This record gives sequence, C-alpha cells and structure tokens, in this order.
Amino acid sequence: MSPSVPLIDLTSWFDGTGRERVAAEVDRALRESGFLLITGHGVPDELRARVRSRAREFFALPAEVKRRYAVTVGGRGWLPPGVEANGYAEGTETPPDLKESYSVGADAAVGVPEVDEFWFQPNVWPSEVPEFAAASREYMARMRELSDELLTVFAAALGLPADHFTRHTGHPTYTFNINWYPALNRVGAPEPGQFRIGPHTDFGTVTVLDRQAGVGGLQVCTSDGEWVDAPFDPAAFTVNIGDLMARWTGDRWRSTRHRVLPPSADAPDEDLVSLIFFYETDHDARIASLAPPLGRTAYPEVVASEYLRGKLDAITVAP
Repeated sequence: MSPSVPLIDLTSWFDGTGRERVAAEVDRALRESGFLLITGHGVPDELRARVRSRAREFFALPAEVKRRYAVTVGGRGWLPPGVEANGYAEGTETPPDLKESYSVGADAAVGVPEVDEFWFQPNVWPSEVPEFAAASREYMARMRELSDELLTVFAAALGLPADHFTRHTGHPTYTFNINWYPALNRVGAPEPGQFRIGPHTDFGTVTVLDRQAGVGGLQVCTSDGEWVDAPFDPAAFTVNIGDLMARWTGDRWRSTRHRVLPPSADAPDEDLVSLIFFYETDHDARIASLAPPLGRTAYPEVVASEYLRGKLDAITVAP
C-alpha cells in the first residue's frame, strides 16, 4: 500500500477494541495525505455492485432517452458531457470533464423555499431502470450513516467531544454522483489539458468513493506536488476530506488536489463507473476554524451552504 494513502481497517473502531489507534491513524492520514482507504466499513459488496449495475443500465440508454433527465451542476438527474469542468474551481480554464454523471442527494425539505429549491430538490429517477431508485436510496442511507461515523472518528482523532462535527449534520446537505467515464473508443482523443475529472479539491466535509481500478483512474497530488496513482483495494472505500473540513480544522488536515486521468490509448476499451458520496453539513451550519494548537490557520467563519454554492457555480460550464 502506498504510504501516501494508507489503508485503515475500521473493524476495531466499530467493535471498540482499538478506537484510539484507529483515530490516531486517521489523524495521521489526514495530516499527511488528506486521503485514506478504509475497510471494515460494513457496507455490503452486493449493494455496491447492484448500484453500479443499475447505473450502467442507465448510461447505456440512447442519448435521446437520457436527455429527458438532463440537468446542470447542482440539479437532480443526468449531467451530460460538457456541463462540468472541475479545474475551474482552482481558477484554471480547462476543457469540460470527459464524463457523464447521474446526480441525486438530500431531498428532505426544511420548509424554506429558497433553501429547498437548490439543496433539497426532489430526486428524479429514470423509469427505464426501475430498480435504480431503490438501490441508490439504500446506498445513500448507508453512506450517510458511514459519513457520520467518520465524522465521529474525526472528532476522536482531535480529542474533541464525539458530536463535535455531527451536531451540525442533523439535516445535512449531501450529493451522490455516479460518474461514468466512457472509453477512448467512444469519446475520442482528449483535448490538451482535458481529463475525466480535472485537478481540484473537494468542497465539503468528507467524500466516500467506491471506484474501479483503471489506467485512466484516480491520481492524488502529494504534499511536494507530485501526482501519484491512488492505491486500489476492491474491498475498500477511498475517503478524503474537502475544503470545508480543512477550514474547520484550521488546515491541520489537507484538502488534497486530485484528478481522474483521461482515457488512455493503452486501454481504448476501458470505461469506469465511480460511486461518489459528497457529505456536507446542515445548510445553515457556521464553520469556524479550530484554534491552536489543533488548528494553524484562522479562516473567516462561513455559512456552509453559501460557501459550497460558490464552489459549485465555479465548476458549472455555461451552455
């Protein structure tokens, strides 16, 4: 396993036999890498496979059928090719990402129209793949549960009360993106500077990724600026924190740049599907940096949803 992205078994966290050790390992990983792999998470392989299979059924539909569900970034439905360019979050002008996505998320309204219409939109499910909705809902429930558990681990890693972070996730915003990265023989040669997902950092608190190994796969940027292939374990989730959590910890932990390589001529038939759960906080949570000695940078306090909306607007490609 690459030392830059460690593998951490959560079994002894869940059974209570090694909570301090696991918390210390997570703290070290987030300080040094911002990324880790986790096993012992309790999410069934069968569920992960079922969601991926249903998603592939959707992405295989004719374009004219998928267009019935077309939305832009932040919407609920199909994100077609060309609508998203993650490099813009860093201010880098870049071609659109070489992917399609199906995007759903938190949909339990808070009763404030201007909040609900963006952060808690009703999810839309394709009638052509009737089992897609049930599998995805089950997966999102497991991901929210796991994400809250990770936030509890994070609190333990910092010596804080167990609910330091989860007291702000009673009615959280979150997004579940299923990304399809088509093969080279379908999309053609990438433009200069074009990736399946361009270099960026994530925006929220914690991201839980179920990915497939591939030549055109995930790379992580090390602290000295080197791009390295992220290690892969089929039993593991890849976990990283986003900008909001880095601010919250006063940069004790790294929100690390990463990218997904373009399709490779060495594997022209390779297509991959990633299941990505982006977890955040309550929409009105106020995020203030932890003071020293835990934190080392004092960021201005932000309202979570306002901060996140600015990031999402940045990566949206205008029609």
